[in-house]
Amino acid sequence: MAVLRLLAVTASAALAAAQQSVSFPTGDGGLLYADLYGSGNRGVVLAHGGRFNKESWRDQAKALVAGGFQVLAFDFRGVGRSHGPGLASDEPPFDKDVLAAVRYLKTHGATTVSAVGGSFGGAAAGDAAIESPGEIERIVFLGAAPDLPAGTLHSRSLFIVARDDSNGAGPRLPGIRKQYEAAPKPKELIVLDGSAHAQLLFATDHRERIMREILRFLSAP
Repeated sequence: MAVLRLLAVTASAALAAAQQSVSFPTGDGGLLYADLYGSGNRGVVLAHGGRFNKESWRDQAKALVAGGFQVLAFDFRGVGRSHGPGLASDEPPFDKDVLAAVRYLKTHGATTVSAVGGSFGGAAAGDAAIESPGEIERIVFLGAAPDLPAGTLHSRSLFIVARDDSNGAGPRLPGIRKQYEAAPKPKELIVLDGSAHAQLLFATDHRERIMREILRFLSAP
């Protein structure tokens, strides 16, 4: 049986009982809503991209719970019921949302917390790790990289990007590769065939490999 399907089936009954709807404040007066899955001392925050929300991570959360992680998928401010200041600015403080999610898990049993972020969610997770050293152990960047200089990143990093992923400004790979090269070790870069961006990679034939790579990276000593 395929790995992702097996993990999802194994976790489904436990997940249904364990999933909770929660909310928590941000450091600047915002309030975020989230889905909390599973339990345990290894936490993972799931930070969605611009076209997605907390529910979009449901399948990945199931796989992570089956892998032994406590998982928190949250809505950024301005998405769903989540709200906070700064949304009208050119650079909303989304990094504060990631840090709020990380700190929530650390007050609910997690001794270490990593993050998986797609698109701007990955950028926000990277910036949060740079601005608050030591709080995020590992980061998976899906079609993303920090907006801040990656040379000051304080987390082990895995970058996953499709070779032909692009936007109006052109291909994303050159910029992501530049940030990857600047990031401190340990780090990894996986370049996949195709053009799917960030969480849309989970709708491609690469989805099972991506989930295996994420679980391997988050579970490695």
